[in-house]
Amino acid sequence: MNLKGRDFLTLLDFTPEEITYLLDLAADLKQKKKNHEPHHLCEGKNVALIFEKTSTRTRCAFEVAASDLGMGSTYLGPTGSQIGVKESIPDTARVLSQMYDAIEYRGFGQEIVEELAKYSDVPVYNGLTNEFHPTQILADMLTIREHFGTLKGIHMVYMGDARYNMGRSLMIGCAKLGLHFTACAPDGYFPDAALTDTCQKIAETTGAVIDFSSDPASAVSDADVIYTDIWVSMGEPEEVWTERINLMKPFQVNSALMAHAKPSCIFMHCLPSYHDHRTEIGKKVGETYGMEALEVTDDVFEGPQSVVFEEAGNRMHTIKAVMAATL
Repeated sequence: MNLKGRDFLTLLDFTPEEITYLLDLAADLKQKKKNHEPHHLCEGKNVALIFEKTSTRTRCAFEVAASDLGMGSTYLGPTGSQIGVKESIPDTARVLSQMYDAIEYRGFGQEIVEELAKYSDVPVYNGLTNEFHPTQILADMLTIREHFGTLKGIHMVYMGDARYNMGRSLMIGCAKLGLHFTACAPDGYFPDAALTDTCQKIAETTGAVIDFSSDPASAVSDADVIYTDIWVSMGEPEEVWTERINLMKPFQVNSALMAHAKPSCIFMHCLPSYHDHRTEIGKKVGETYGMEALEVTDDVFEGPQSVVFEEAGNRMHTIKAVMAATL
């Protein structure tokens, strides 16, 4: 499998075999790290990390992965570069291509990372855009495979607002790898029709199932995985909370909902999560609306079915695989 020089912008660009190769490579590199075996596969190379949206997991995953591979990394935060302000995206891509062997972008519209890739001479990685979050999906799939030993036929139910990067990207990942994907959301909060049609066509070739529901208890009745995300995406105005909470309350992941799923069902979340009042936003919103937790209750988040921290750790291993494979 030769992925050298490839961009990593969305899983739509990769075949099931290529995605599986990346998961296998991630598993191998994870084992090497566990065994303290050096794996400096990209020694002497450097990656530029452009973050127009701040991050914990994505930044740390890229920096530690780069270090383990023998690479250098430069973090360019929201005020750390002139991208789109004093310097155009094409010019930024061409400048960084002269100095770095790869470029990561985490920010807003998918068109930005696509334009970076168009003008870059080196691989460009999507660390998150409004539309897609492919590195998170690799970590999710590795976590599911580690837990169940397979991906084929696993039933994942995504609870909440499925219109943005996580709902869309999980649908793509499930379609590519043969899982059963259910988006459980209020009417009007499902992935767009064009992407859904694309994923349905992919599913016909992989054996995946894609369906939609607005009935939480029914949707999770045979679920292997229940997945959720925060109800208001990064960059959305604060006023959105009232409307979103009123709509999403029935889709909260709590112990009553988990009881409708298989006893072996696991809980997943891409993080951060408002499962208690120990964050500024969680406290403010929770107290304003009289809720102890938002998208998931603390007993589920901290419970035995939760794999959220293993999932977070796998961000680093799968990102490392992407960089090793493309460099």
